[in-house]
Amino acid sequence: MIRSRQNRRLKDIRRARQCKGDRAVLDGPHLLREAVATGCHVEGVFATPDFLSVSEHRELLSNLPVEATEVDAEVLSGLADADSPRGVVTVIRLPRNAQLPAEPEGIWLFLAGVQDPGNVGAIARVAEGAGARGIVLSPECAHPNHPRALRASAGSLLRFPVVRGVTSRQALASPGLGALPWVGLAPRGGESLWSAHLEPPFVVALGAEGPGLPREIEERLTRRLTIPMSPGVESLNVAVAAAVVLFECARRRAPDA
Repeated sequence: MIRSRQNRRLKDIRRARQCKGDRAVLDGPHLLREAVATGCHVEGVFATPDFLSVSEHRELLSNLPVEATEVDAEVLSGLADADSPRGVVTVIRLPRNAQLPAEPEGIWLFLAGVQDPGNVGAIARVAEGAGARGIVLSPECAHPNHPRALRASAGSLLRFPVVRGVTSRQALASPGLGALPWVGLAPRGGESLWSAHLEPPFVVALGAEGPGLPREIEERLTRRLTIPMSPGVESLNVAVAAAVVLFECARRRAPDA
C-alpha cells in the first residue's frame, strides 16, 4: 500500500493533471467505467482499501489490463481533484489531435476562449446528448483533459470528437468548417432562436462570457441568434446557452416536431 504523498507514482499523477501531454486523470468509478467501455488505454488505477473491498468494484477492476494499486485513503483524498473523492483515481492515455473535419456534417461547435474546464466538459456533454458532431477548441480554451472538464462531461470527453488548439482564423480558413455557415449568440438584438431558420450543417460559435467572440468570427457570422428570456436576466452561462440552442435544433429534427 502507498502511504506517502511523496511516492513517485503519485507525483507522476500530479504532473499528468497539468495537461501537458496525452495523459488524463479520472476521478471516481463512473469515469473509470466509461473509460473501460470506450476502450481507453488505462495506464494505472489507484484505489483505497474501502473501494477495493466492494465486490462490484473488484469486478470492474478485474476487466483492466493493469492491477490496481492500493493507496491510503487520506493520501488518495489529497490527490483527487473532486470535492468528494470516490476512492479511485485512474490514469489513461487520451490524445487530442488537431485534425479538422474535411467534410463536416450536422452541427459543430467552435469554442473561443472558454477557460472554465467545467464549462468545456458540460458543453461536450450537451453536444453529445443533442446529437452534434464535434467540438473545436481555440488555444485559449481550457484543456479537455483537465480533471474538472472530464468530470463535468460525465464521460462525453472520452468519446466525443474534440479538436483542440485551432485558432479562429485557422477554423474559418479550413476547407471544411470554413465553407459552412457560422452562427453566433447575442444577448439581445439577434434573431429569435424560436423562429430562426436553422438547417444543418453549420457551426455554432461560443465565446467566453466576458470577451465574447473574436472580431474575425463576428465579421464572418451568417446570423446572430438571441435566446428569448424574461426581463432582468442579462445572459446565460455559456454551457446553458449551448444546451438551449442545440436541443432546440434537436427538437426540430425529431420526427414528431
